[in-house]
Amino acid sequence: MPKTAKKPEKNSAEKLAKILQKGPAAIAGPLLRWFEANKRALPFRLEPTPYRIWVSEIMLQQTQVATALPYYHRFIAALPDAAALAACDEDRLHKLWEGLGYYSRVRNMQKAARVVVEQYGGQLPADYAALLKLPGIGAYTAGAIAAIAFGLPEVAVDGNVLRVASRLLAYDGDVMQPAVRSLLTEVVQLWQPAEQPGPFNEAVMELGALVCTPASPSCGACPLASLCNANREGCAAQLPVKAKAKAKVEEDFTVLVVQAGEGVLLHRRPARGLLAGLWEPPLLAGQLAEAEAQAQLAALVPGAEIVGALPKAKHIFTHRVWQMGGWLCTAPADAVVPGEDYAFATREGLLAHHAVPGAFKAYLPYLAGLAPIE
Repeated sequence: MPKTAKKPEKNSAEKLAKILQKGPAAIAGPLLRWFEANKRALPFRLEPTPYRIWVSEIMLQQTQVATALPYYHRFIAALPDAAALAACDEDRLHKLWEGLGYYSRVRNMQKAARVVVEQYGGQLPADYAALLKLPGIGAYTAGAIAAIAFGLPEVAVDGNVLRVASRLLAYDGDVMQPAVRSLLTEVVQLWQPAEQPGPFNEAVMELGALVCTPASPSCGACPLASLCNANREGCAAQLPVKAKAKAKVEEDFTVLVVQAGEGVLLHRRPARGLLAGLWEPPLLAGQLAEAEAQAQLAALVPGAEIVGALPKAKHIFTHRVWQMGGWLCTAPADAVVPGEDYAFATREGLLAHHAVPGAFKAYLPYLAGLAPIE
């Protein structure tokens, strides 16, 4: 491993850039040639409007490209511009995003779209500072839109870019630290050619996604291998350095799938917090034995009864883990919803209109009446 990095100082970016003893052309030249020959034919590259670039960047923040593409096509077909996104009904918006997770992303997109419609005539502003003020748009997304959509001299630094920069420099500063991220951002800015900021940003991200990968970098296929200090020192697989994440909090829940006639009971989660505004089966704290679950079920829906056990499931969030068990229940066909945040949804309504988060994927067949009781 390289020596422990010192605390970043003023002008550290310039000092680190000189480690390569090469100017921007030495990095950008071979990188851009490689990108032109190897870039993936992604839909937002084939039709790179500012809106489409924005949608793609938000989707790809927490989702792999192969997973995101079907959702991207569906989303763009339904909401082709900022005006359509701004006017979209909340349930429809959630349904379009269903399966991608991190729903706050699309809610913030809608908030931003409304600002864009009200203040910018429905077109994203061609200004980094203005983009940064829009809800849900941080430094990375603002940089990507500014550079790729508008050709502005900004950089978009995500995990791929941090990894590439750390390895090129053989720099072992903790990339989870803001000072280190800022430092590496400055370095990437120094490497960026003024005349091609968009292609350069895409090229660095593509290199990180396809070649300079986290666990097994393909150094032999890298256009920058001869310039890379980590490749020369044999430490590419150990970089970048990241502080160990805190242990996730584990929480236990009991899921109730309550079928009544042709409907199934759903609960809309609060407008703020985890999975805000999404629909879920009734969820009870703790993994409850049948008798205790039956008591709470009867209080929720009088006349409802447990008829079978549901499989256990686990869902991992960023900072927590849900451990779930559940019970399949029946209720009278004329059962009344327990409150204004509840609804009985038909199978067709569930599949077409109610967005149920991926945390409950294991229970969707039961909610839709497609799975038998075990």
